[in-house]
Amino acid sequence: MLPDLDVVAFAFGIPYSAMLGHRGLSHSIAFALLVSLLATALALRRQGRDRERLRIWLFLFGAAVSHGVLDAFTNGGLGIAFFAPFSAKRYFFWVTPIQVSPIGAAFFSERGLRVLASELYWVCLPAVLLTAASLALHGTSRPREYANADEHQDHP
Repeated sequence: MLPDLDVVAFAFGIPYSAMLGHRGLSHSIAFALLVSLLATALALRRQGRDRERLRIWLFLFGAAVSHGVLDAFTNGGLGIAFFAPFSAKRYFFWVTPIQVSPIGAAFFSERGLRVLASELYWVCLPAVLLTAASLALHGTSRPREYANADEHQDHP
């Protein structure tokens, strides 16, 4: 939800279409890259191997960039500035099945409920199915380096 903090721009008179406006810079790939690098660095200040850092960064980058990607599947607004700050051009995908969410208190309305239903169908359901498929393919076992940790502990 971090990218949507850009709605405060309205309070400062920044237009929706501006680089710092809604769905501008904070929805870009560059922003996702920066935020995920910063979060990974903060999370692993003292520990973590390079491979672990890369896995965590990839997860966080995927989560951060997915916000703009999902917004580009919505049916409203001005599009997403994926390439900000290098380009102010905004994009939608060729299909826009997700209902655009009303901003602010208007979310708590009948339209807001329709948006939630749309997001459950187009976002949550595929995410649950993808997670279930991943668990089915890869199992839920512990990582290899910890699999035999109990055998190496001293027992009283």
